Amino acid sequence: MTEIRLHTLPNGMRVITERMPGLASAALGVWVAAGARHEDEPENGLAHFLEHMAFKGTGTRSAAQIAETIENVGGYLNAYTSRETTAYYARVLAEDVPLAMELIADILLDSVFAEEDIEVERGVILQEIGQALDTPDDIIFDWLQEAAFPGQPIGRPILGPAERVRAFGREDLRRFVARHYAPDRMILAAAGAVDHDRLAAQAEALFGALPARAAPPVAPARFVGGEHRVEKPLEQAHFALALPAPAYRDPDFHAGQVLATLLGGGMSSRLFQEAREKRGLCYTIFAQASAYEDAGAMTIYAGASAEQLAELAVLVADELRRAARDIDEEETARARAQLKAGLVMGLESAFGRCERLARTLQIHGRAPDLQDTIARIDAVDAAAARAAARKLAQSEALAAALYGPVADAPDIEALKSRMAA
Repeated sequence: MTEIRLHTLPNGMRVITERMPGLASAALGVWVAAGARHEDEPENGLAHFLEHMAFKGTGTRSAAQIAETIENVGGYLNAYTSRETTAYYARVLAEDVPLAMELIADILLDSVFAEEDIEVERGVILQEIGQALDTPDDIIFDWLQEAAFPGQPIGRPILGPAERVRAFGREDLRRFVARHYAPDRMILAAAGAVDHDRLAAQAEALFGALPARAAPPVAPARFVGGEHRVEKPLEQAHFALALPAPAYRDPDFHAGQVLATLLGGGMSSRLFQEAREKRGLCYTIFAQASAYEDAGAMTIYAGASAEQLAELAVLVADELRRAARDIDEEETARARAQLKAGLVMGLESAFGRCERLARTLQIHGRAPDLQDTIARIDAVDAAAARAAARKLAQSEALAAALYGPVADAPDIEALKSRMAA
């Protein structure tokens, strides 16, 4: 049996672990509730820039020494930035957990942000932005997010615009850390071959001196909707649609997840079967439900030829309308099974469990309970899925992003009318 334990340091930082018998390795990291939505507009892209700079050198290690330290023991060190979180994590053998913990603390607490390193990493990030702009089925989701949440921090791209990234300096990085990296917004999570008491004691030694302080308020998210259309002579037209969906803590959150799965979560889903298998309108089509602390979005993406895009867009609207009426118990059960299997399979790795520990604690303020989550998924019947679909089909807010040969695609008002018919 695994064992989950939680400890809070005097300054508010939380330590949560899950020991997994039989494992010889562990995953651990620090999840900080500071992502792209915590940036002021002139800072857009700064949280991601900071994540990159964490690996560029500390007061005691150069960038090369950071890499060598973890790889000398066969470990792995990485990080990521989302709209609500920045995570710094490692995977190591059991005996190297203290070393990984010390290394993560070093990059979080003692990064020097040397000017020459900032310039090098600025170039790397500008290349990353350029790559995203050259990838239609990547950049379209940034445009969709901005269309769904216009003029709001949560609607801005995580990488930030190139002109902002070109202007960031050392003081910007230091100011963001001072404002947002408060201990009560930081969670140390670990899973696998870990000793909770030893890790908690080390966390106290490494992070205990961080002063407790209030973090600034976060601007609330409001799904507004709109359209972003870019016509370009590409081989394929890219189409993405978003509608309001439940936030993490919404009672209908799991109904939204089940609905997204049965609409476009696999080869048996409605959109895949109708658009690809029956009509041959596209190669790729899927639906997914994204959730945040106070908002959510149901996203549908497809790629099609210019000649077939209008038919495909109408089909998507029709399927949303139809789902509100005729979702049955068989397909709902299949979607529940997919969700539960994906959840359980994801927890077979130490990192999967580690990340879930951190995110569940961050969202709900408690340790995750797998059986409770499964029970909530199982509680979603066909009637609940139909109710979730009705909310989508009747929503006044709709966002769309289109890229490529998209001149003949219907606009969002036409799609709204089609869904509500």
